[in-house]
Amino acid sequence: MSRILIIESDEAVARSLCVNLRTRRYEARAAATGCDGLDLVSRFAADAVLLGLDLPDMSGLEVISGLRGWSTVPILATSAQTGELAKISVLDAGADDYVTKPFGMGELLARIRALLRRSQRCEEDPTVVTDDFTIDLAARRVTTALGDVHLTSTEWRLIEVLVRNSGKVVTQKALLQEVWGPTYGTETQYLRVYLKQIRSKLEPTPCRPRYFVTHRGLGLRFNNDEADHGGIPVAATM
Repeated sequence: MSRILIIESDEAVARSLCVNLRTRRYEARAAATGCDGLDLVSRFAADAVLLGLDLPDMSGLEVISGLRGWSTVPILATSAQTGELAKISVLDAGADDYVTKPFGMGELLARIRALLRRSQRCEEDPTVVTDDFTIDLAARRVTTALGDVHLTSTEWRLIEVLVRNSGKVVTQKALLQEVWGPTYGTETQYLRVYLKQIRSKLEPTPCRPRYFVTHRGLGLRFNNDEADHGGIPVAATM
């Protein structure tokens, strides 16, 4: 079930969109301000954002800029503005599509489906197999020889971000903003707590992580290189 976040100041429009999306088996949440939307998008783990550009606290362009600073979630912008320059500025800011109000629900749903299809085609292989566990990104599931591993939603989001950037170092700030939201960037204690939990569940030797590796002063990396069988001892890092 795809998750759609609606950022829309018009309560009646937001309610109607939520109802229509839910009847078509989408999971929908709504935020009435740009600030609330930016805070909610990561916690809700949205697969797409439906952004009304006329917001009471900030401009739609500011919301797009705020999202694009840390997320690649597809954005479908909606506005009553019909001018070509307005549309160009929104698309250049980072939105993926633009639809003019008032719009037909059929057209809107078709555009959402197209966004989700493009997003899914850009995703990496949905299954990652290691010597000790398998990560199914599409099913949001991790399994070992003993069966499914119970993960909290926060643990899963951390794993997902690292796995989708496999082999690359992801900075602590980027991880915090991707998982907890754009206003988080310095709360490294969150990472320490959740990484310890993840390593205890998935690493064969948690004190010497093989898969979830810390690069001191830089960030974290998901490693599935058979040649690399040991990370820096956790006691010396985070």
